[in-house]
Amino acid sequence: MTGSAPQALAENDPSVRTGGRADNRRQALLDAAARRFRDHGYEGASMRDIAGDVGMLAGSMYYHFSSKEELLVAVHAEGVRHFERAVEHALAGQEDPWQRLQAAASAHLETLLGEGDYTQVVIAELPRDNPPLRARLIQLRDAYEALFRRLIGALDLAPECDAGLVRLMLFGALNTSPTWYRPGRHTPAELGAAFVRLLKQGVDHHP
Repeated sequence: MTGSAPQALAENDPSVRTGGRADNRRQALLDAAARRFRDHGYEGASMRDIAGDVGMLAGSMYYHFSSKEELLVAVHAEGVRHFERAVEHALAGQEDPWQRLQAAASAHLETLLGEGDYTQVVIAELPRDNPPLRARLIQLRDAYEALFRRLIGALDLAPECDAGLVRLMLFGALNTSPTWYRPGRHTPAELGAAFVRLLKQGVDHHP
């Protein structure tokens, strides 16, 4: 599709003409895209379907996002922000290194299971056939995971313990939870804390 076609369609769509309403439409598109990407994956979600979910002309989406790739990056970035806000809030006032990791893991899991559309897009498998897009998404993930690198780096681990493996083990436990978690016996926060306690038993440094 050429650049002029989306512009012409957008000009005929009253939903994109005013700044305030345009912002609302952009957020609605992000919400719809997050649901589509979560339920159908990146390849299975079309711009036409996403536009239809919010009652918008398909071409009008290009007023807000230049491509499906840009839309995925925007959804991914919003999901990362959800995680970052939750973890930073949970860490406030925490001083003990293990308690800080426990608070962060609980916040991560609460956010993942409670704000699932955006955050589950973040943990989904990345597109394999688009290296530039994949690199941008990995950069967003890495910026968030740096929080956990610092938290794990502050732990008094046994000398032979690889901090990188500890991080991978923890994220593996946390990020597979949407496939099996069912509300009831444990809350997400309780599970996050339990994962860290089990991890601590295996890797804590006892002189």
